[in-house]
Amino acid sequence: MEKINGTIINTDVEFKDFKDYNEKIVSIKGYIHRIREMTGFSFVILRTARETVQCVYAPEFSDYRFDERLKEEACVRVTGKVVGSFDKNGKERFELQIHNIEILSLPAEQLPIVINKKQLDNIQLSTVLDLRPVSMRNPKERAIFKIQEGIARGFREFLLKNNFTEIRSPKINYAGAEGGTNVFKLDYFGKQVYLAQSPQLYKQSLVGVFERVFEIAPVFRAEHHDTSRHLNEYTSMDFEMGFINDFTDIMNMETGALKYIMNLLKTEYAEEVELLHADIPEITEIPTIKFMDAKELLMTKYKYKPSDMKDFDPEEEALLGKYAKSEFNSDFIFVTHYPSKKRPFYTMDDPNDPEYTLSFDLLFRGLEITSGGQRVHDYHAQVEKMIKCGMNPEEFETYLMLHKYGAPPHGGLGLGLERLTMHLLGFKNVREATMFPRDINRVSP
Repeated sequence: MEKINGTIINTDVEFKDFKDYNEKIVSIKGYIHRIREMTGFSFVILRTARETVQCVYAPEFSDYRFDERLKEEACVRVTGKVVGSFDKNGKERFELQIHNIEILSLPAEQLPIVINKKQLDNIQLSTVLDLRPVSMRNPKERAIFKIQEGIARGFREFLLKNNFTEIRSPKINYAGAEGGTNVFKLDYFGKQVYLAQSPQLYKQSLVGVFERVFEIAPVFRAEHHDTSRHLNEYTSMDFEMGFINDFTDIMNMETGALKYIMNLLKTEYAEEVELLHADIPEITEIPTIKFMDAKELLMTKYKYKPSDMKDFDPEEEALLGKYAKSEFNSDFIFVTHYPSKKRPFYTMDDPNDPEYTLSFDLLFRGLEITSGGQRVHDYHAQVEKMIKCGMNPEEFETYLMLHKYGAPPHGGLGLGLERLTMHLLGFKNVREATMFPRDINRVSP
């Protein structure tokens, strides 16, 4: 009887290790990305999980003769000699002189789009999204989601280093966390339930267990938006922390997380950053401005007449981003003390002026990417605010266990992964930074 011991025997090497195998025979596996036939020899560009590798075929290298079945998107194992050289800038390059190509599988049909160029040229976004499993094979498209991996990885690593516990909250709930009508209703064995708008109620509850918690997971908003910045399902990076001094602790934690993320992208995702020409911001400190001061600034400095004194429209956010860059050379700005009427029931009002809250949004280059703030932690205060908001506290009995049986001063935030990726890479549409977007018109692939 054979036994499995968890050891994977891999005789293939990775391109990043070619420098250790210069002038040696190795094998590497991947997709045939492109074949360029020249006079007397051919270039075979192999696409691996993260790189493209230049392989050179010529009859003089070995007895192997080119298999006429080879075509783009064939899965192969290429064996050959690693050869190093230096380009005109003095950078060492490696290629593989082909000794053999083993065909592992062949595509049944030709690709519906050309993916072997640096980027997808003159292809409509709708087509790119319809063909996502194929279009993401393009190196530039693939790089978008490696960058996104780096953002989520940096968020997770930083918070784990700062004593946070990663949690998994349910996505089928008995009530909406944010209130309002923008919830997806489900028939759950004869009961009406909802898809989670956020992990808010659960992450607050777990502050009473772990003190500091975070989650990276999908959330659902039944909003009838059809804009370039909204999705009905997106990935929210949330954290909640207990025993805070005030809500500036939350902003400081996010600033530290963003510093860590950006440094990680520059160091461990440098190839993707270069390929996408990503403008990774330098973060030293982030300026803050109160909501009403920001409104006054917009009216006086930019002569902008707001249409809503309880929130910002996209033009106002863009102007605040412009202000942060020109005055503080910052790509970010915190706007604090939003009006109580525009914040959820769990947000703590400012004791000095209950018309406003101890809350904030973070704008990145003129786009809101984060909402957060301090939460109500006193039981009686939370029940009173629920009633004031027209809610029935009895429907939130399990949530109120935190408050009833002792809750520390706490707060947290939610950060949209796709929206941050979009703006970091300079895209105009959040769908470009979403693997498989879900909006009012799209539920496939």
